[in-house]
Formats: sequence, structure tokens, C-alpha cells
Amino acid sequence: MESHQARVRVRYAETDQMGVVYHANYIVWMEVGRVEFCRAAGLSYRDMENEGALHLAVIEANCRYVSPARYDDEILIETRIEKATPRGVHFVYEMRHAETGQKLAEGFSRHLFLDHNLKPMRLPARFYPQFGL
Repeated sequence: MESHQARVRVRYAETDQMGVVYHANYIVWMEVGRVEFCRAAGLSYRDMENEGALHLAVIEANCRYVSPARYDDEILIETRIEKATPRGVHFVYEMRHAETGQKLAEGFSRHLFLDHNLKPMRLPARFYPQFGL
């Protein structure tokens, strides 16, 4: 899968005193995009963790803010895999205002594959198609 789009609507609790989305919420939206990307690829986090004993540990995350989002805006989160190896995966994200297309933020997160003991592991071959390997 090349990319996946998810949507969120800005809740009042996600805004700050200036009436714009608090910066940490973009990282949360990146997680929404990543989880929905995996689901669309046929892989739920719950199944991956319970049945596959596979966890994706965030080892790095970054977000660059371009334009503010405000209460009740609908946000489009586009997620894709930049790079995947048997040891980890690098996701990239772009968040836009759903109505205007205005870019709001862009970012990435890098993940290490861990086993049920939270030790680094190689990705089981049965998950290769979902991660583009």
C-alpha cells in the first residue's frame, strides 16, 4: 500500500489558550494515521501484539508545524511507509485541512520491532507484505 488517509475532527479539548491545536496533539494524530494505515493493510495493532507477539516501539518522532488547525476543523492525515527493514519501520505523515487542503504539519516516526519481552526482534515473514518487504 502506498499511503492511507485517515480523518480526525479537532475537539475543543485539543486547543490551547490561543484557540489553536496544542502542538502535542499532532503526534497523537500521527499515531491515529499509523494505526489506520496498518488496519487498512490488514493488520490491527491488537492482533499484531496478541497473536504475533510483535510490538512497534517508537524510537524517534518529529513534527514540523506549518499552519495552525482550530477547533472543529476536519484534519486529513496521510500516512505512508518511507522505509521498512526486518528490524524496523519508518512512517511519514502529512496533516492537511480536509476542506482547504492547507498543509498543517508534517512529520515522521521510526519504530523498532520488539517481541513480547520488549526485546528487539526481526519482523516475522508473515508480516512482510503489510510493511512492504
